[in-house]
Amino acid sequence: MLRLSKRSVSSLLRSGDRSFRVAAAAAGTSIHRSSPSTTDSKRGDVESRWYSSLTNGKCRRSESLAHLNMKTNWFMGYRNESSAAASDSSSQAPPPPPVEKYEYQAEVSRLMDLIVNSLYSNKEVFLRELISNASDALDKLRYLSVTDPELSKDAADLDIRIYADKENGVITLTDSGIGMTRQELVDCLGTIAQSGTAKFLTALKDNKDAGGDNNLIGQFGVGFYSAFLVADRVTVSTKSPKSDKQYVWEGEEGSSSYTIKEETDPQLIIPRGTRITLHLKPDYKGFADPERVQKLVKNYSQFVSFPIYTWQEKGYTKEVEVDDDPAESKQDNQDDQAEGKKKTKKVVERYWDWELTNETQPIWLRNSKEVTTEEYNEFYRKTFNEYLDPLASSHFTTEGEVEFRSILYVPPVSPMGKDDVVNQKTKNIRLYVKRVFISDDFDGELFPRYLSFIKGVVDSHDLPLNVSREILQESRIVRIMKKRLVKKAFDMILGISLSENREDYEKFWDNFGKHLKLGCIEDRENHKRLAPLLRFFSSQSENDMISLDEYVENMKAEQKAIYYVASDSITSAKNAPFLEKLLEKELEVLYLVEPIDEVAIQSLKSYKDKDFIDISKEDLDLGDKNEEKEAAAKKEFGQTCDWIKKRLGDKVASVQISSRLSSSPCVLVSGKFGWSANMERLMKAQSAGDTTSLEFMKGRRVFEINPDHSIIKNINAAYKSNPNDEDAMKAIDLMYDAALVSSGFTPENPAELGGKIYEMMDTALSGKWSSPEAQPQQHTHNAELLEAEVVEPVEVDGKK
Repeated sequence: MLRLSKRSVSSLLRSGDRSFRVAAAAAGTSIHRSSPSTTDSKRGDVESRWYSSLTNGKCRRSESLAHLNMKTNWFMGYRNESSAAASDSSSQAPPPPPVEKYEYQAEVSRLMDLIVNSLYSNKEVFLRELISNASDALDKLRYLSVTDPELSKDAADLDIRIYADKENGVITLTDSGIGMTRQELVDCLGTIAQSGTAKFLTALKDNKDAGGDNNLIGQFGVGFYSAFLVADRVTVSTKSPKSDKQYVWEGEEGSSSYTIKEETDPQLIIPRGTRITLHLKPDYKGFADPERVQKLVKNYSQFVSFPIYTWQEKGYTKEVEVDDDPAESKQDNQDDQAEGKKKTKKVVERYWDWELTNETQPIWLRNSKEVTTEEYNEFYRKTFNEYLDPLASSHFTTEGEVEFRSILYVPPVSPMGKDDVVNQKTKNIRLYVKRVFISDDFDGELFPRYLSFIKGVVDSHDLPLNVSREILQESRIVRIMKKRLVKKAFDMILGISLSENREDYEKFWDNFGKHLKLGCIEDRENHKRLAPLLRFFSSQSENDMISLDEYVENMKAEQKAIYYVASDSITSAKNAPFLEKLLEKELEVLYLVEPIDEVAIQSLKSYKDKDFIDISKEDLDLGDKNEEKEAAAKKEFGQTCDWIKKRLGDKVASVQISSRLSSSPCVLVSGKFGWSANMERLMKAQSAGDTTSLEFMKGRRVFEINPDHSIIKNINAAYKSNPNDEDAMKAIDLMYDAALVSSGFTPENPAELGGKIYEMMDTALSGKWSSPEAQPQQHTHNAELLEAEVVEPVEVDGKK
């Protein structure tokens, strides 16, 4: 390749009807490139040459820079420079061979429509497909050259070059690969869905002695036709080392035929390989912008194993002399002359040159022992446009029935917000097939949605794709890949949780804790991996979250279950009446204070053979039953319970003696299979006010009373003395409403509850703080009573 130096180049390359000039500053000479319409007489003094980048930048030493063709003309298809002698010889040359016309071996109109409108969801993938085909051609040449070195003698460099002519809307892609013969053109481009790569792999598979890495990309047969996504005419000029002739294939969108002819123009002859020229449709001429081409290469083909060069505008800074106005800078000039200096300024000189666009060695193909943490972090920030380092990374290779390489990361923060746990369209996983980028838009194929925050790259060798090389096919291989990726993700998260720096996992949990809880609900197969990662507050750890392993380690010897209570806050949870007896016994209770917590725990059911028990539900067994005491309490309060049930009616399913209360008189608990108070509140909030469908889901409520409390003893006495007492009935109603609120349920009629409370307050406080003047008769009566009850002291054994 000839690179024009900074000192010798003063102008940029222009294509189409524009001209370019390359100035050699040292020699003082220049080269002019004319458009194809320029006549030969204007260029008659310039000797005809073609110059190819495949010649590795070599040229005749006798030729000056002024007499060299630009290295672009061999693949651009322009007859840039010719001599008078060349013009004379061409005029006397025999007529070119006739153009042969062929019909496609398929209903091309229907298939073209399918390719353009259905197979490819994104128009810009056309460049990826063409680069992939070029990479295959280079791979084939490299493989065959091992046994036949003569195949690669004409041009040693194996590379891909892309030239974009923005003004004319033309993109030219050239590779120095194996090329095609006339028959191969007919077989590969004349038949839709006919893959030369697939044939090559089949031949290798049939040959048992063949070895090497058959890492060829294009096995789907329609990659070339993706060019018609953006082009209305495509020209393919190809030269195979197996043939001494070069052929040109040309096809148009919507046509049922194509043409093949022999290339006779010496200016367009290439030593080996294929040159594809796309004449873009008017709506897609924006793809011919050199910067956009470079961006597409970096996005889709950054890690292709062969170098990809794009034609880019560059610049360098140099100093030039400046002629100032004498009237304005007379004094400055005198100073400069005195110092022997001339005034200069810095200018940017623009020129065009080839620029290496891709990285040929992706980081995931390197040995993980040779990659430093800084390199992993840099790759993460660069690939996903992040500014913070990841919390953890995992670089691994999977071999066997499924082969792929991957690097996964746990991000430090959630970019979509802490509450976004259902966003599956994150573009966090970049899928490559044989180092060619396929897609980053997945819907649960590689990771379940609760792990959608995991970022990384996956490079597969045998992943099944459809013909557009874009859409994953559901298969056993995909399921195996997903299973192994999920396992590695859990290993990373577990590593963070076991880190000596507790703050790392606290940071992770703060951002992604809800995701793991969602996993408990959706992914039963991974419960054993998810459960150790969960964190909760508890009655013995209100400030720092604990794991289930820590809870089990702190359990008492006689404790048989893991207790929890669900509420809307830690304050509400720790003041709930359900905890009274458990706190007395120093039994730890988990506080589930987030809406998703209760459903997640219920989905787990147990952990390390310890069942999860909701202490707000009936039949709570704390392992300390005293049958004699229970029998005595039932005998004493059994009829009172029936009396209270009769008063409350359908509000409760039953009234029972409680074993969980110590300081509260009563509590309202949920049925064993019904919703808890917390769940009922959440479901009402999600039903948009329509509670009719929730009535049968609320389940039964059980009213439990504390037989040791003074209020219950008074209620029991009221029943025995006067079951029909109106004040006793009101006391039962108020006691139920108070239990409803303290247990976390929502009163159906808050105003009625307020009225009962005010009435009871009025009765209890009536006259308590009234002044003596306000009630004179009452004080007189009391005085009289006190005076009448005065008793004189008597002497007993000589003492008063």
